[in-house]
Amino acid sequence: MTSSDTLGRTTPATGTAEAADPVARGIARAGSFRLGSRRVRRLGYGAMQLAGPGVFGPPSDRDAALAVLRAAVAAGVDHIDTSDFYGPHVTNQLIREALAPYPADLTLVTKIGARRDEKGAWLPAFSAEALERAVHDNLRNLGLDVLEVVNLRIMLDVHGPAEGSIEEPLTALAELQRRGLVRHIGLSNVTPTQVAQGRGICAVACVQNQYNLAHRGDDALIDALNRDGIPYVPFFPLGGFSPLQSSTLSEVAAQLGATPMQVALAWLLRRSPNILLIPGTSSVAHLRENLAAAELDLPAEAMAALNGIGAAG
Repeated sequence: MTSSDTLGRTTPATGTAEAADPVARGIARAGSFRLGSRRVRRLGYGAMQLAGPGVFGPPSDRDAALAVLRAAVAAGVDHIDTSDFYGPHVTNQLIREALAPYPADLTLVTKIGARRDEKGAWLPAFSAEALERAVHDNLRNLGLDVLEVVNLRIMLDVHGPAEGSIEEPLTALAELQRRGLVRHIGLSNVTPTQVAQGRGICAVACVQNQYNLAHRGDDALIDALNRDGIPYVPFFPLGGFSPLQSSTLSEVAAQLGATPMQVALAWLLRRSPNILLIPGTSSVAHLRENLAAAELDLPAEAMAALNGIGAAG
């Protein structure tokens, strides 16, 4: 059973198994939100860290990577973020090996628009031909006939969003959707102007950008998307390749007996009901830690201190 509110969010009823397990309890407590034609739990999993160092090559421990994927689904995660340019091909092949045949309620979200060279560099790849090749690569390596959600990563600047028209690549992806290879389209690494342009070309199922306590340039975009029932998926909740160094975050975490990552994730869950989280890890223990973040109560004084990190940035 579920209960709904006016924001399009659904909170699963908590059963005895969830009450006994803080991880399952946390996932349930976080609620759910519409993604394309499905509802997914707001606490998901990002598979990027399952590849080798620099998101390139195979993992050092393949069995451990498979165990993390299986543990995520067993805990109640029904939304996994991936891409065939992780590895490349590595994470999708791991997902297929660990989880296929897939549970009916599992939503796999992938990304296209980039590729890796032989040294692991990230390069743009959003010509019509490159996008179609990427869709077929994802289909093959995931073992699917259709991709549920495909995020078009805009690579006008490899380091972050940059203004410029996205009409040509998005129109090409919309054609692949028309052909039945893709059900829903999202956007990644985009500006608000590009989101508006994209919504004029096709329905946008989600927006995936960097956003965290200190990197809050998308505040207005998140609120606008929430009003329209569109999920926002932040990546790098602790800064990614350049981890956030914040004495305030460390102090709040220590006061609450939590990890900085748990506090950062709990803050994101509180920030807006349309935020879907995809924290990544290659460790089952760390996975359970991350998924338990929704059980963390952030008192008003903690929220004020955390909000101040972005104001000071």
